Amino acid sequence: MTKKKVVVLSGAGISAESGIKTFRDADGLWEGHDVMKVASPQGWKANKELVLKFYNDRRRQLLEVSPNKAHKVLVTLEKDYDVHIVTQNVDDLHERAGSNQIIHLHGELLKARSTQDENDVVPWIKDIQLGDLCKKGSQLRPHIVWFGEQVPLLDKAASLVSKADYIIIVGTSMQVYPAASLINFAKETAHTYFVDPNPSISDRKQLTIFAEKASTGIAKVVQHIQDIVA
Repeated sequence: MTKKKVVVLSGAGISAESGIKTFRDADGLWEGHDVMKVASPQGWKANKELVLKFYNDRRRQLLEVSPNKAHKVLVTLEKDYDVHIVTQNVDDLHERAGSNQIIHLHGELLKARSTQDENDVVPWIKDIQLGDLCKKGSQLRPHIVWFGEQVPLLDKAASLVSKADYIIIVGTSMQVYPAASLINFAKETAHTYFVDPNPSISDRKQLTIFAEKASTGIAKVVQHIQDIVA
């Protein structure tokens, strides 16, 4: 029998419980930096050393944390469902928890890519330094989708959402575009679950809200889906 399809739309809130800070604090800064200075092509052009240091620090932090309960509970759905994770996060915590089908909309912190050829992407767990070059001789940069850049996997993510029987939104307000547009591709019969301490979605059909943190909310979502089938 064909497994029903689950698409998880995850954001910074699911990784926050592992100790990774959310993208922007209340003051609009990211780890004390104006995001446009460290997450835009203009920022890269103006100060490559600052941008590399920023992501080097984030990478080191990532290597010190572990997946939390929310990441791990999602993996249990794979036994009975075809589960795809579409994440705005650049960490690898879904992978380390054991999820097998993951799309990183905004890139991956543990990869680097050529500034000459965006398809030249390599695994990278150490610091990226000025002078670290791709095989064509161009400077390596973080494999991150910056503000103002295209989101190359958006169409693939939209296609997955359009076929989903269940959609789980966790750790993201779904207010930032283009990722926020993905929910518009869901079919009317899809049941949507929204896990967030301060829910910002209320107008969808077949919507179940768990106004709480990811680790407790996701466990309830998984139980709810399993109860429907049972």
